[in-house]
Amino acid sequence: MKAKAILLKKMDNVATALIDIEPDDNIPVKVDDSIINVSIKSQIPFGHKFAVTDISAGDDIIKYGEVIGRATKDIVKGSHAHVSNIESLRGRGDKEI
Repeated sequence: MKAKAILLKKMDNVATALIDIEPDDNIPVKVDDSIINVSIKSQIPFGHKFAVTDISAGDDIIKYGEVIGRATKDIVKGSHAHVSNIESLRGRGDKEI
């Protein structure tokens, strides 16, 4: 079966869609020897991120084992993780990660 999303590190709390994903799709996401099953809540365009666990406002967003931002509001598992609910911490110069 062809992968529909990628998650590289067990510590990641978001995965990246490798295809356009529709609401109510159940996506198996492989990490190491485990599978995380995620029921998608909203449309996830190719290349966009979605939460693989519930993320609380203020939590770090971790992708590829690196902190890439911070949640500005709660993000439910299976929801789109994007600029509407994440603030970037990279390249700003005013905040440390």
